Amino acid sequence: MLCLTDNVNPQIYENEEYHKRMNEDSLMHAPEFVIKPRSHTVWEKQCVRLHCTVSGWPEPRVVWYKNNVTIDPMAHPGKYKLESSYNVHSLEINRCDFDDTAQYRVSAMNSKGELSSYASIVVKNTLIMCWCASHPPLSFPSLYVFLFTKSCVDQVFCGSILTLSPSLFRSPLDVLLQPSKWCQMHWSGDRAGLTLTHLNKEDEGLYTLRITTKSKYETYSAYVFVRDGDAEVEGAPGAPLDVTCQDANKDYVIVTWKQPAVDGGSSILGYFVDRCEVGTTHWSQCNDTPIKFARFPVTGLVEGRSYTFRVRAVNKSGMSRPSRASEPVAAMDPADRARMRGMVDSLIWRLGIWVYSHDVTGVVPGRPKNLEVTEATKNYMVLSWNPPGERGHEGIMYYVEKCVSGTDSWQRVNTEIPVKSPRFALFDLAEGKAYSFRVRCCNSAGVGEPSEATEAITVGDKLDIPSAPGRVVPTRNTDTSVVVTWEASKNAKELVGYYIEASVVGSHTYEPCNNKPVKGTRFICHGLVTGQSYVFRVKALNAAGLSDCSQESEAIEVKAAIASPTPPHGISVLECVRDSMVLAWKQPTFIGGADITGYFVDYREVVNGVPGRWHEANIKAVSERAYRVSDLKENRKYQFQVRAANMAGVGIPSRPSDTFVCEEWTIAVPGPPHDLQVTEVRAKSVVLLYKPPVYQGRDPVNGFYIDIKEASAKEEAWRGVNEKAVSNNYMKVSALSGESYVFRVRAQNKAGVGKASDPTEPVLAETKPGTTEIVVEVDDEGVISLNFACSNLTPDSKFVWYKNYEEITDDTRLTIETKGEKSKATFKTLAEDDIGIYSCAVTHTDGASSSYTLSADELKKLLGISHDHKFPIIPLKTELAVELQEKGRVRFWLQAEKISANAKIDYVFNDNNLSQGEKYKMNFNKETGVIEMLMESLRPEDEGTFTFQLQDGKATNQSSLVLIGDGRKSSTPPITIIILPLLSPGSPHFVEYLSYEVTPECSVVLKCKRICNITLMLHYVTSPLPSPANSSTPLKIQSTEEGIRLYSFVSYYNDALQVTWHHKDSAIAFTDRIKSGVVGEQLWLQISEPTEKDKGKYAIEFFDGKGSLQRTVELAGQGKATSPTTLGWLCNSLPGQVSKNRARVAGGLPDVVTIQEKKALNLTCNISGNPVPDVTWLKNEREIVTDDHYVMKFEAGKYASFTITTVNTTDSGKYSILVKNKYGTESADFTVSVFTPDVKK
Repeated sequence: MLCLTDNVNPQIYENEEYHKRMNEDSLMHAPEFVIKPRSHTVWEKQCVRLHCTVSGWPEPRVVWYKNNVTIDPMAHPGKYKLESSYNVHSLEINRCDFDDTAQYRVSAMNSKGELSSYASIVVKNTLIMCWCASHPPLSFPSLYVFLFTKSCVDQVFCGSILTLSPSLFRSPLDVLLQPSKWCQMHWSGDRAGLTLTHLNKEDEGLYTLRITTKSKYETYSAYVFVRDGDAEVEGAPGAPLDVTCQDANKDYVIVTWKQPAVDGGSSILGYFVDRCEVGTTHWSQCNDTPIKFARFPVTGLVEGRSYTFRVRAVNKSGMSRPSRASEPVAAMDPADRARMRGMVDSLIWRLGIWVYSHDVTGVVPGRPKNLEVTEATKNYMVLSWNPPGERGHEGIMYYVEKCVSGTDSWQRVNTEIPVKSPRFALFDLAEGKAYSFRVRCCNSAGVGEPSEATEAITVGDKLDIPSAPGRVVPTRNTDTSVVVTWEASKNAKELVGYYIEASVVGSHTYEPCNNKPVKGTRFICHGLVTGQSYVFRVKALNAAGLSDCSQESEAIEVKAAIASPTPPHGISVLECVRDSMVLAWKQPTFIGGADITGYFVDYREVVNGVPGRWHEANIKAVSERAYRVSDLKENRKYQFQVRAANMAGVGIPSRPSDTFVCEEWTIAVPGPPHDLQVTEVRAKSVVLLYKPPVYQGRDPVNGFYIDIKEASAKEEAWRGVNEKAVSNNYMKVSALSGESYVFRVRAQNKAGVGKASDPTEPVLAETKPGTTEIVVEVDDEGVISLNFACSNLTPDSKFVWYKNYEEITDDTRLTIETKGEKSKATFKTLAEDDIGIYSCAVTHTDGASSSYTLSADELKKLLGISHDHKFPIIPLKTELAVELQEKGRVRFWLQAEKISANAKIDYVFNDNNLSQGEKYKMNFNKETGVIEMLMESLRPEDEGTFTFQLQDGKATNQSSLVLIGDGRKSSTPPITIIILPLLSPGSPHFVEYLSYEVTPECSVVLKCKRICNITLMLHYVTSPLPSPANSSTPLKIQSTEEGIRLYSFVSYYNDALQVTWHHKDSAIAFTDRIKSGVVGEQLWLQISEPTEKDKGKYAIEFFDGKGSLQRTVELAGQGKATSPTTLGWLCNSLPGQVSKNRARVAGGLPDVVTIQEKKALNLTCNISGNPVPDVTWLKNEREIVTDDHYVMKFEAGKYASFTITTVNTTDSGKYSILVKNKYGTESADFTVSVFTPDVKK
């Protein structure tokens, strides 16, 4: 029978083809699909076949496509198989995997046209129903978390790598992590790595590593905070998170999500839900209007197909980024899903065969059971029921009916298409109205009886937004984190979690501390700035929305929490006498985040190896790490323990010390030094500090020896650092090689070297990142300072300065100023007393410290630099010189070694400024520094002093020379003097330069090679200036308000003149009562509140380096009270006439005047005194003469005015007005500062 059928079918086919060819025109038509391909849902590693039947003439050409890409079996051998037989075409896919999930298209084409048909294939995982294919948003980078197995970190950041054991990772949900496409794990040596390739907010939380050894296991945790990506639209909210699918059925699923922590600054209006069929990339929106509830029922799904969902939030600014896609969910009956899951391992399921009994038709289904409203909001209601027991083997569907409360009119909701799932969502219900619902079943046999109706339910939100959380309390945790606790929201239903926000005090801007809700009422906020103050608030959320914010917490400064210190260690004995012992110990390894405030010592007696009870040795805490325990008994044995205390409390005691015998030491050598500290740790050196031994021995300690060895070396490896004993309590140990070292110290006296101290803790010789050194600076005013900076400060850190490693507490030599991360120690007057080693250490750091040695040579160098900065001078290559040129021209020139282009030059002749004109031509070559002035010819009136005054910023200099005629001599100060012939307009002149020679008579002979020989005489002025002492006036006495003033005027006063005051032939020792000084040309001695002891002979002695001169006056104690030289007359005249009539500056002058260049300056002050005082104006202690530039007036004996007509930069300086009459002298000072507009800006 089968053979006959096989022989007949080809014959029929060939006969049809023959007739088609005979009548081609009448039979030609476009392709048609008699049977279209059907969609399939299969398991992984199964085979699937798509087939179709196509008609058309001429015979169509059939092509298969996968996602619109042509399928080529040759490109994938063994994967695809194409067959065509008798208009039946098929595509077979072998061993399906997840990548075969796609849309397939078959296209048939001939000369009459083309037609296509579509089918989908969904491939599911064989172990779980839905493939976990997270869809990462584009806004987050990859996360690499790094955690060493030997230490624990409390926070991690994007861009690091986490070394964790792959088999022991636990996720924030406390689920054991497994390697996947999105979670990659690595293990190498002592490190393991976890890489999250597409980070989302859902990945935020605490990750834990468990490391198991033979005897125990250890865990290390790291909290990963995922910051939300920037919104595509400014002001838009953050993306929702944790999108999940619940209660999936044949055509229905409930999508849930969590609201974002960031709303963009305005309230979220609602959410849009999107769906995408697995195998496609097209997303379609499920709701037309935004919904505020964080749950939404999606209907209209195609049975047998799988979908993924995502959610977007919207506010008035715009739409957020989409959330991460949910896991795929299949639209199918839960019973079928359970049956399929149970048949995975069965032979029938592996063959892909479904076996059912023959359907029994003709049975009308019964009533649905347990109808109830599972969810009610103002936007929708969800009904749920159970299928009836009487349903037959035929599939059933459902009709839903509603009835407005108070009526008997039932309306069918889904009139056109019955629903397949026992779930149904009703939309477009009138808010505020009450409805009842019932359900009917139907199949091919008919529609069954309705279920029992539900109670009347009013449309509206049944789930309320939670109330605001209660009191928020922040507490310190670490230097970058704070623990926040709060009271839970009261009567909150279906609570999802809490969001915590932080704000810097005063900023009024809140930032989220977590982007994933936390369940409990305690959270550690990481990533805070050390030393900054924050306030916190909390919001609760459920599906209905976010609550109001809680009240702000109290402000808290971020710094490490304070705890009691750990126990001290290393207890040793420094000295022992008959009834007392001196103990020493080492500082705790952890001080608890606060300074140690003191130590408490306990002791107990040990009798026959049995310890007794502990007794307190001190009631008041001791600050030093050494203490004498008294009231002990001789030759008894004792043990000791020490406890450290800080502001958090007293820590636990140390372990009991070794047993010590209380017996008097009689050895001749000293005891061990103690309190060893290592500071200034660098790769090649450290500084060791130590205290001398308490027990000195028979003789005082006269030196110390330092020993060193590698930390891992044996005891025999100890070696000495210094061959000769050092007397200091510190030593810098150099020539280290980057290893860990320990140190100890031995003291010596005349009897020998004593016992070594306990060794220090191991110290690694390395220069830590960020290490800085003390920097010496000299500012523009010549002030010298030491500067130290540290970037690793904590809120409790302090800069402490030392000299020779003893803390500086006296501020007579130094002024210490600290701002932020920098500290400055400024010398008031640097002198030899300041020589020494200066160091600075920063507390509560990892040992930040540095030192600077101020030696005698360094002191001399710094003083020189200070002087140059305070009084800068423009260096000159050549002094001012003169040249005679052709046609009688004279060239004055000099060259500066270093000068800027902004320098200013004044050309002065006999104190008058010269300007560019017909007679004078000035040039300044800014590149070479050559400054010159050309004069057409010399005339008799050109005899005098020429000066070039240079000013470059603060630096100044000048050079002068004097031109005089033949045979004349000058009485000016000793500067370069050139004697030149004065030429008339018609006199001979030089054509070329002259040569010169010096004669035995010390004359210079200038010779002209072509025209004439002219002899010019060069004279060196050797005559001295008039002696300043000889220019002094007799010593006089004057009564002042303060007391008595002795004074003398000197016409030629200069700094080289030495002045000494004498009383009764003895040099006067100046005090606050007796003072001396100089005002202008007046030298004075002031005696305040004179007494009888002040009578006698007074003298002022002048010494100018060559000779001396003395002026004397007698202050008598007796005689007539009217005599001006008697003490009685002077004292009687103090409160009356002298005070009333002496010269005074009544006021009106400012302390400082700042004025722009080229402006006019006018100052006026009031003068009083009888007789009318003489008024003198001074600049930089030199008298000013009225000219076109300076105008000084004194009107009506009362008003003195000072005017600078056109101010320039050379006018900057100190100015004074000096007024004097026979009753006294007074001065007033002010400073003028001139600026140019550019400089001021």
